[in-house]
Amino acid sequence: MMSQDRPSQYLRYRLGKWETLDNGIIVESAVSLTVNGHAWLTLMCTPTDLEALAVGFLFNEGVIKNRDEIELVQVCATEDNIDVWLKHPVDQPKEWRRTSGCMGGKTSVTPDHALPELQDGLILTPSMIEHWIATLFDTQELYRQVGGVHTSILSDGERVIAFAEDVGRHNSLDKIAGHCLLENIQSARKIIVTTGRISSDMIQKAARIGASIVISRTSASSLSVHLAENWGITLIGYARRDQFVVYTHSERILNDSELVMESIAPKEA
Repeated sequence: MMSQDRPSQYLRYRLGKWETLDNGIIVESAVSLTVNGHAWLTLMCTPTDLEALAVGFLFNEGVIKNRDEIELVQVCATEDNIDVWLKHPVDQPKEWRRTSGCMGGKTSVTPDHALPELQDGLILTPSMIEHWIATLFDTQELYRQVGGVHTSILSDGERVIAFAEDVGRHNSLDKIAGHCLLENIQSARKIIVTTGRISSDMIQKAARIGASIVISRTSASSLSVHLAENWGITLIGYARRDQFVVYTHSERILNDSELVMESIAPKEA
C-alpha cells in the first residue's frame, strides 16, 4: 500500500520567527478507473481504500445497486489503476461533468434525478450533534498527521459504522459507500458527518447512501438545501462543539428536555 504522506522539509513563519519543519505532505494521486476492460475516468484522490473508492463511486453514480453485481475488484500493483469487472455489461457515460470545488470529482448524474424521501424516525438533540462532531474530530487520524485531508464518518446513531479520509470530500463519501457494499454494512438509520462543504453532488451521494441526517463542519450550497428539503434530509452546517445551523427538516432536532418528555409520554393505544 502506497504511503499516505510524503516526507518533506519546509519553512514556517510564526510570531516573527522562521523554523524548519520535517513533516509529511498528504499524497494526491491520479488513479484511473477501468470497468469491464474499458477506461472510464481518472480520480484524483488519496491512494487509500481504493477498492472501496471504485465500488462506492459506481454505486453513487447508479451504475451498480449491490455487491452481487461485482465479479472482481483489483488494484494494480502500481496503484494507479483500479480494475472493476461486473457480472453484466454497462454503458459508459457519454460525458462527465466536473463537480464543485477545487478538489471536485466527476459525475454523470444530474442533480434533479428523483430519490425517495428518507424517513427512518431518527431524532437528534444538540448534545448528540456535538457528540458526533467531537467523534468526527477524534477520527481524523491522517489529518492530525499531515493535514490537508477531508474526513467523513457514517453512524447508525449509536456508533461509527464506516469512515474515510481523502483529499477530495466527494471521494470520502464514495469510500464510505464502497465500504458499506464490500463489507455488507446495513443499517436502517444513517447519519453522515463530514468536514467537507455540502454541495449538490455531496447531498446526492449522501442520499444514495441512505443518510437522513447530514452534518457538516462547514456550509451548504443553495442547491443542496433545495435537494435536501425535497428528499427529506435534515441538513446541518457550520457544526462545532457548541453551535450549528439547521437548513432543512428541523423536526428531527429536539432539545434534550423535549426528547426526555417525548420518551416518557404515554403512547396512544
